[in-house]
Amino acid sequence: MQGLFMVPERVIFHIDVNSAYLSWEALELLKQGSNIDLRTVPSIVAGDPSKRRGVVLAKSIPAKKYGIITGEPVVKAVKKCPAVKIVPPSHDVYARYSKAMTDLLYSFTPDIEKYSIDECFIDVTGLKLKYKNDFLSLAYLMKNRIRDELGFTVNIGISENKLLAKMASDFKKPDRVHTLFREEIQEKMWPLPVSRLFMVGKASNAKFQVMGIKTIGDLARTDVVLLEQKFGKYGRMIWEYANGIDDSAVQTQESEAKDLSNETTVEFDITDRETARLYLLSLSETVGMRLRKAGLYAGVIAVNLKNSNFESYSRRKKIGNPTQDTNVIFKTAIELFDTVWRNDPIRLIGVATSELVREPVEQLNMFDNLLIKQSERKKLNESIDKIREKYGSKYIVRGSLLNFSKDSNKDTE
Repeated sequence: MQGLFMVPERVIFHIDVNSAYLSWEALELLKQGSNIDLRTVPSIVAGDPSKRRGVVLAKSIPAKKYGIITGEPVVKAVKKCPAVKIVPPSHDVYARYSKAMTDLLYSFTPDIEKYSIDECFIDVTGLKLKYKNDFLSLAYLMKNRIRDELGFTVNIGISENKLLAKMASDFKKPDRVHTLFREEIQEKMWPLPVSRLFMVGKASNAKFQVMGIKTIGDLARTDVVLLEQKFGKYGRMIWEYANGIDDSAVQTQESEAKDLSNETTVEFDITDRETARLYLLSLSETVGMRLRKAGLYAGVIAVNLKNSNFESYSRRKKIGNPTQDTNVIFKTAIELFDTVWRNDPIRLIGVATSELVREPVEQLNMFDNLLIKQSERKKLNESIDKIREKYGSKYIVRGSLLNFSKDSNKDTE
């Protein structure tokens, strides 16, 4: 027994860092000698704080009390709280803390799917015997080790599938563990506003309101045929989600032999290139890290997008030399994004790789100023990662990322 419930055949954890960007910025500044913990004052992470442009990417709990929300323009946030402290995003910092969390979790099990830079799914089914089916204690052990050893807090959701685990982790925050088994859906999930259901955006929420669907329970009890007639495949999917139905597997490296990707669904609409660029950089770093860890090289890179109406589209490119280099992945992703984006609001953004190989056939480019071979590039990436992990992101920065930052600023001037 797990509490009042029988332990299901499969047990999945979803781990979500609380206010990840804000928490990691706070920790980094404290390490550098700051006497202010950003988590204790009204503060936000946002693009170009000097010009107060862009959108809020993360907020502190004190900032939330002023009504500041993720995804709103910085100008609007400043009007709500003129004294709010604004810090720019530092992706290298986030990648370092994210990797530290993943490494800690690998000490428990290799069955981990890195969902985004601040989220992951863990299939802990194989730990049933070791932890005697006491998955609550295991979740608290993971959560507390992350807090005590790494300095930031997470929420952990526990269920029998990924969807319900993710929904559970979004319950009361911060630093909490929640369960959401099938027996608990009616009590814990159905009373929530339908907008809280995973994959329900502003556009679909507005349509649900017109239909009289106010809560997740209302959606679960709606005739699925009616939903399919009105929304197509999305109608069936969202009805299944409302009823807690999801059989997707935790995508560990072993199950990703043919392709390797990372995507994230954002809680606000991405409407500008700079914000999209930050997400692409985050995703590219994660994909590159996973390729290097698996010893794989990608021959094809793709960008996948889904707009607020849940229309999906993508663009892919075959590259000359298979790669696991973050810079190459990021450059290609930006190029593909600029080509394919329709300037519509984005709710899901992803970077995917395919045609993976173990030992790529190398073709040197005579115009490559450094003429670094693939094996040397790998060593360079590993060296950069080690320096960042030990000394921080400001001591070494990829030149190509600096160039992209400059280009992006030109586009938003």
